[in-house]
Amino acid sequence: MPHVLVTGATGGIGRAIAEEFAARGAVLTLTDRHHDALQNAATRLRVPTVALPADLGAPDAPATLVEDAWAAHGPVDVLVNAAGLYPSLDMAELEASSWDRLFAVNLRAPVLATAAFARLATARGRPGSVVNISSGAALRARPGGGPYASSKAALEMATRAAALELGAHGIRVNAVSPGFIPVDSDCNPVSEEYARAVGANPLGRPGHPRDIARAVCWIAGPEASWVTGEVLRVDGGSGTGAAFLPRIWEPGDPAPSPDPNPAGPATPAARTTSATTEGRPR
Repeated sequence: MPHVLVTGATGGIGRAIAEEFAARGAVLTLTDRHHDALQNAATRLRVPTVALPADLGAPDAPATLVEDAWAAHGPVDVLVNAAGLYPSLDMAELEASSWDRLFAVNLRAPVLATAAFARLATARGRPGSVVNISSGAALRARPGGGPYASSKAALEMATRAAALELGAHGIRVNAVSPGFIPVDSDCNPVSEEYARAVGANPLGRPGHPRDIARAVCWIAGPEASWVTGEVLRVDGGSGTGAAFLPRIWEPGDPAPSPDPNPAGPATPAARTTSATTEGRPR
């Protein structure tokens, strides 16, 4: 049975990931900063499970967590970095403390946990798999979401960089990027207006945490053994484009007539005149 370490295990997506791995017979180590919720999540799983509360915003916490998980349950085979914060922060109103806390949890923690995992695995000649949870926001910011989007964009680059360096040791590093998933989270609440605005997608249904969990299990497992450095976007197709925008013109309408005088390169005479007028050659 593989040993899977899941951070952010009491959140909607993290909890679903733990449950999906448990259903497939994995041994689990779960972590979150909410002690009681973490214990409740662990007791619901019918597989050997260790709960290790941790605040991953602390500098030493990610490495300590990985080492403790290794000591408690044996070698970790899969590390899933699902912990994250999604505050609403306007770029013009940012303070250093808010930015630092966000990046400590969303970027530094998964990077340091991956580094600790890699050190332990390579020292023992063991392969392994890391899955980071990114977001569609990495490619498209929203008002109030710029710092969060920045942290996820950086996480995707860190995913590729780690994959490049660790592949020779048999360690794969990938990311799963969810679209909008309603999780009714107290940690990262969203308004109904926001949910309606970003929840539309070509497949026509809301995402569910188990959609993400199944993708994580696949990309972490042996069926994806030749996949590394990738970002798997699981978003119902919402990243394909802006379906809510109007058409350029409606079907059946006559196409616009070609412009009889399309803009194009200036003629040599025009270029000469322009250069002379400005008093310098181009």
